[in-house]
Amino acid sequence: MATPRFFKVSGNIIDVLRQEIYSGTLEIADGQISRIVREPVAETQYLLPGFIDAHVHVESSMLVPSEFARLAVPHGTVATVSDPHEIGNVLGLKGVEYMLENGRKVPFKFYFGAPSCVPATPFETAGAEITPEDIEELFLKPEVKYLAEMMNWPGVLNQDELVMRKITLAQKFDKQIDGHAPGLRGQEAQAYAAAGMTTDHECFTADEARDKLAAGMKILIREGSAAKNFEALIELLAEHPDKIMFCSDDKHPDNLVESHINELVKRALAKGHDLFHVLQAACVNPVQHYRLEVGLLQEKDPADFIIIDNLEYFTVLRTYINGQLVAENGQSKIAFTPSDVINNFQAEPKTVAQFRLPAQHAAKIRVIEPYDGQLITGELFLDPKVEDGNIVSDVAQDVLKMTVVNRYQNTEPAIAFIKNFGLKRGAIASSVGHDSHNIIAVGCDDESLCRAVNLLIAAKGGISAVDGAREEVLPLPVAGIMSGQDGYWVAQQYSQLDRAAKELGSTLTSPFMTLSFMALLVIPALKLSDKGLFDGQHFRFADVTSAEK
Repeated sequence: MATPRFFKVSGNIIDVLRQEIYSGTLEIADGQISRIVREPVAETQYLLPGFIDAHVHVESSMLVPSEFARLAVPHGTVATVSDPHEIGNVLGLKGVEYMLENGRKVPFKFYFGAPSCVPATPFETAGAEITPEDIEELFLKPEVKYLAEMMNWPGVLNQDELVMRKITLAQKFDKQIDGHAPGLRGQEAQAYAAAGMTTDHECFTADEARDKLAAGMKILIREGSAAKNFEALIELLAEHPDKIMFCSDDKHPDNLVESHINELVKRALAKGHDLFHVLQAACVNPVQHYRLEVGLLQEKDPADFIIIDNLEYFTVLRTYINGQLVAENGQSKIAFTPSDVINNFQAEPKTVAQFRLPAQHAAKIRVIEPYDGQLITGELFLDPKVEDGNIVSDVAQDVLKMTVVNRYQNTEPAIAFIKNFGLKRGAIASSVGHDSHNIIAVGCDDESLCRAVNLLIAAKGGISAVDGAREEVLPLPVAGIMSGQDGYWVAQQYSQLDRAAKELGSTLTSPFMTLSFMALLVIPALKLSDKGLFDGQHFRFADVTSAEK
């Protein structure tokens, strides 16, 4: 796509920094706003800064960065603040560098963090480690703007030596530090912020967010494919417009085709929030907080802006990045770019016998209870269903067997039980399993569970669904978590797998996204790693069987 050296665009200019709207013309030369002329114009359209996703794991879209950009720009997104710790857990520094290099292929502003917690915990098997030396190397790269989410909040509060080395490095390089501390309140939140954490995107109540705001942190309102906190937190925007940002955190490809940050803008406006407060959160605050090279519709700024039809429907008509038209009327103008494939996948096929769990006189079983739209889980103590001396899925009670299979080594599968998935037959599996991205699966019987897992081992990563003789797979060969194929095709294939999971009986809004977080040990209360069932409240392993509450 050739970028014109000079052109003009007229309409109603929304100046978010000065909180005014006026009629005028942007003069754009060599990708920069050279002049803004206040004048009467015939055009009724509105010009405003582009939207920024203030915290996202691009890998969770199952797309490489270049394809993520293709799908995001029609929604008015011009930049992301991206934490590449997903690929970091698979491939370490090499994986992070892959994301930076791939993002440079397209006219989109990707800004990355240096992952702070790879591996996320010592209670699971990851494919790599990112050391303080790696972080220092990343901080020398211009796209790396911050130390990515510090999930090890106990390590911060206890001043763990390795954690403090990483924090000190960020401060040495004058980088912001992202927080991640679900449920942290009061004095602990104060201490966490005092150690240098500047943001949090894990609040699921307004009171928790207010504690962190009082501690000096900024709050990112998250609305992703699995975790949805917009309704609980949006009231904070009117109270603290300078300390709120919008983010998706994790966005599956079918949802990214539909909308991005523009959806949160529309919803906030529909609730009656002030236009300038909303746009401050969506456009301005991320630029100022992370010191991004993204224009805010001022003279001499990069020409990063969008054009919408009106303030009622807020339909994005065109998106410009550095003066280049990258989307028009809902269609991306970024061309598909072939991507290299890198991976780390060593697991070998499993047998059905490896998924059996002997009863051993268990009085109760400890069961994971996921909540639709949340990353936190509950903990239940239920009666097991026993057949032939083994504990099996109890489909009638919606208590299903779940497994995490180490994809980096050939070890025995970890087994647990989960409620609320709703499957009536078959199984689903995914090698997108935060944060270490081992294979995670849930199923109604051991045979289906084994088949769903083995399909992913054969594909070296992906998502799968099995139902009798039916088998469906979306391969994700890039690190076992992304496809290098056309993003719109991936979204279509993902939608097909999502429908398959729901045809098997799942009542969850996003079954595969919810499944991917059932191995996320840093979010309480109960999760499963490749090493066993894990109590996220007390940071220790827990027994599946013989549990008496």
